[in-house]
Amino acid sequence: MSRRVSFYSEGVKLAGDLFLPPDLKPDERRAGIVLCHGYTGIRTIYLPDNAAVLAAAGYVVLTFDYKGWGDSEGPKSRLAPYSRVADVQAALTFLGAQPEVDAERLGIYGTSYGGATVIWVAAIDPRVKCVVAVVGIGNGTRWMRSVRRPDEYHDLLARAAADRVKRALTGVSELADRNQILLPDRQSLELGAAARRNNPAAVTELPLEFVDDTLGFNPEWVVDRIAPRPLLLITTDDDRLVPPQESEAMYARAGEPKKLVLLRGFGHYEVYAKPAFDQLMREATDWYRQYLPAR
Repeated sequence: MSRRVSFYSEGVKLAGDLFLPPDLKPDERRAGIVLCHGYTGIRTIYLPDNAAVLAAAGYVVLTFDYKGWGDSEGPKSRLAPYSRVADVQAALTFLGAQPEVDAERLGIYGTSYGGATVIWVAAIDPRVKCVVAVVGIGNGTRWMRSVRRPDEYHDLLARAAADRVKRALTGVSELADRNQILLPDRQSLELGAAARRNNPAAVTELPLEFVDDTLGFNPEWVVDRIAPRPLLLITTDDDRLVPPQESEAMYARAGEPKKLVLLRGFGHYEVYAKPAFDQLMREATDWYRQYLPAR
């Protein structure tokens, strides 16, 4: 069972869906979990599957679109990472204010770029009591460099530098094909395109300002501030879009309690489909049950 909701982040109206557990009793308050999408994700792609599993496990779950994405208001297609951090904090506030939710028991779940976002949010917001980050980045510069040949990375930096000047002089960032900025591997290109193909809200172009934004977004700088709250990191051994070394680096810097799960035989986008999806959601649900009981 879900209902359409809306709330505000930095004065901008965001759209969301609130998923309720089927066995929720009148006047009962449960733990709540905010789900955070990645790169060009919108709440109607992938996240409803995660929300359904967690709601069935007894949690109240919120999915939402970041500013300018999906049904939310705001400048379209921007991926400003710190603005997304503010959106997640607003989502936590909204979720905690719902009558079905115990505001003292809030968790967050992030996937891909959202995996980086939830690390940052948890590090600065003590309301977060439990964290799950799936196939996320730890260091924006290392990540963008790792998926490119040296000449490709050089060209990207030169293009970003020119756009930086253009933004300062005109206030406008050049739009580029999303795959030129992300440079996905073959498997990710095919699976990601298939997920977006029939969704009219899916985006194929991004402003080049995202390059500068991401080069300066390094959640591993703050991951140690999450402890003693629990952190679960899930990655895959065949992820060629966000290499598993990103999660491993964050795990090395994080405090206890922490856990790193490596799903074997899967790539980046395969975590959204069976059988990898079942494995990761089993790990995530067990983690929440251990450290953030629904009741």
